[in-house]
Amino acid sequence: MQHKKIVITGGAGFIGSAVIRQLISNTDAEILNLDKLTYAASLDSLKEVEVSKRYSFVHGDICDKQLLQKIFRDFQPDAVMHLAAESHVDRSIDGPETFIATNITGTFNLLRTALEYWQKLNEQDRHNFRFHHISTDEVYGSLGPSGYFTEDTAYDPRSPYSASKASADHLVKAWHHTYGLPVMITNCSNNYGTYHFPEKLIPLMILNAIHKQELPVYGKGENVRDWLYVEDHARALQLVLGQGKPGETYNIGGNCEKKNIEVVRTICDIVDELCPPINTDTAATSQPIKSHRDLITFVPDRPGHDLRYAINAEKIKIQLGWRPQVDFTTGIRRTVQWYLDNEWWWRPIRDREYAGERLGNKKLKVQF
Repeated sequence: MQHKKIVITGGAGFIGSAVIRQLISNTDAEILNLDKLTYAASLDSLKEVEVSKRYSFVHGDICDKQLLQKIFRDFQPDAVMHLAAESHVDRSIDGPETFIATNITGTFNLLRTALEYWQKLNEQDRHNFRFHHISTDEVYGSLGPSGYFTEDTAYDPRSPYSASKASADHLVKAWHHTYGLPVMITNCSNNYGTYHFPEKLIPLMILNAIHKQELPVYGKGENVRDWLYVEDHARALQLVLGQGKPGETYNIGGNCEKKNIEVVRTICDIVDELCPPINTDTAATSQPIKSHRDLITFVPDRPGHDLRYAINAEKIKIQLGWRPQVDFTTGIRRTVQWYLDNEWWWRPIRDREYAGERLGNKKLKVQF
């Protein structure tokens, strides 16, 4: 990772910003962050690194081929870390077109530009170049009550979001097998942590609890996810980029399965401790609440809601020596405390972009 020039797409997003903070803090790599700055992106997540001479930002879209060509020509990267994506399942149900455009067409444009650039490099630079595509465990579909996703699990995406990410994965693999582009793919489990956009489960529950608003839980809350602290993920991505083998896929998971209702109740208990609700009027009920658990409300399930995801991360553990360092008990408390301490970050987002309303409940209108 030393003396590398890395293009990171989607670096103003949740995981992308964690990766940039990790690389600026722990390596001497030079980073160019290309981000479209959609609703879920925030340059405020990069305030601690924006003054670094090794960090630069370009406001742009991965669907803009001319811009991509200029970036590769001027910056001359040694590697690409591709995190730019539309990523919320509920939004993909309401409006799949954006997911197709960014996650599939955008990935194609990036691959095409990277290949053109790579083919013109000298032999040593071609050998050292890497294209790292960051994906999701949702491409594998839904697990039953037992078993784990491995790197050999057949793809079975169930939502417009996961289908678009699966398509991108297949394009990346095709560019390796057909053209020889040195690529790696990582598929991760559900991330959580600081700077997480408030539409996702954990930050939504934290902020709604803080505001004494209803905590909407899909179905009965029985859906299971494998939770991974975002800084652990960022460490894994750095390791894969530096030591991963071209053509390989690495699954990254927290080995931490929790039912959604367990996660929500844990958040309620921590908020109870840090912000006692005694004799507090709420937006959800006219009666004072004794615990934030009283705000939990079960709502109709998301269409096509996958039952369970769980990652087998033995490959990256054995081959690259990575394992998560932050357990869920530590990570979730750290996350709740961060949201309590950093209203400056989430307040503008909640006021301007997303106030906790439900998404993914529309019926898609199809016209022929």
